[in-house]
Amino acid sequence: MNTLISTSQLMQFAFGNGEYLPPNTFSEADITAAEERYLVPVIGPALYEKLLAGEYAELRDNYLARPLALFTRLALQPRLDIRTGQCGTTAPKSSWGEPADEESLRRQCRALRSQARTLLRRAVAYLETHPGKFPEYLPEKNILNRCTTDGGFVQIR
Repeated sequence: MNTLISTSQLMQFAFGNGEYLPPNTFSEADITAAEERYLVPVIGPALYEKLLAGEYAELRDNYLARPLALFTRLALQPRLDIRTGQCGTTAPKSSWGEPADEESLRRQCRALRSQARTLLRRAVAYLETHPGKFPEYLPEKNILNRCTTDGGFVQIR
């Protein structure tokens, strides 16, 4: 599967140095799902295909990799907070830690979403100030130029 970032880049960009995750916690399919849900509606399918083909490395590495990693973590986070096994779905608990409460989990997801959106808007600003470099990008197709949800309000332009 071809993705804009690798699973090792996801780990590097979206998780802190002290956060340990077992191997195979996530896959390229998780990254692809985040690309389709969060990036393609903003940058458009034509630019996305060029990025997948290896073009515009600066845009990918400097502007899109980090918000993509954060959006992927945001999608994964509920799965990371629970475990499924022989006893069904449980929250992990050990002698040195216990699961975070619901409010802490909500605050973490809000912070992840806010940071990812801010970085994605930065990428869009870069695209829109350099239209000659990215002819595949069509601002009128960018969903953020038509509809956003800021502060809990849906804003349609």
